[in-house]
Amino acid sequence: MRSVTARILVADDDPKHAQLIRLYLEREGHQVLTVGDGRAALEQARARKPDLVVLDVMMPLVDGLDVCRILRAESDVAIVMVTARSAENDMLLGLDIGADDYLSKPVSPRELTARIRALLRRTRGGEPAEVLRVGGLEVDAPRFEVRVDDTPIRLTAKEFGIVELLAREPGRVFTRGQILDKVFGFENDVSERTVDAHVVNLRRKIEKNPAEPQYVQTVYGRGYRMAER
Repeated sequence: MRSVTARILVADDDPKHAQLIRLYLEREGHQVLTVGDGRAALEQARARKPDLVVLDVMMPLVDGLDVCRILRAESDVAIVMVTARSAENDMLLGLDIGADDYLSKPVSPRELTARIRALLRRTRGGEPAEVLRVGGLEVDAPRFEVRVDDTPIRLTAKEFGIVELLAREPGRVFTRGQILDKVFGFENDVSERTVDAHVVNLRRKIEKNPAEPQYVQTVYGRGYRMAER
């Protein structure tokens, strides 16, 4: 199943730069975890299994090139390298050891997010072009937009992730644990009750009568599902 959101690990020893990248990626709906050194990057990549890793080259403990080599030997995770080293030989080395893309600092966050968007399309088999429709509900995943009866609805990233997940397979029941795994990603400090709270808020926004939802339905003892198309 294809989702607009991805789990992205950002490894950069410059906290301000890492935070800027994180903000831009979260605006795209992605789940983002940041770390400040190469050893932590390896540990988190192995534990969290992200869809994509953004690697700074010059990092303490283990540099980005070694992290790239190790990750590429262990998995086919998408890797984007970002570095102050702009020489052609550095770029070629990064690509040769397994990076999928390479950008030189200072990098535009908008360019980086565009490169990541394109890379995810390639590695995940293409961005779905269709708008998901269930009755009067429309989920436009590529544009990160939801409409009900042609009226735009403002959702948080988590609310959007839940409604998109359910709308991709109407009628399928997703347990709270599955929703946590697919929508909340890296966040360990959330419980299944958090899913319920987000569903309550989501229903307030998209349902005519949240007490009798016509879209996001509860399957008691199991979880949630989107009504059949």
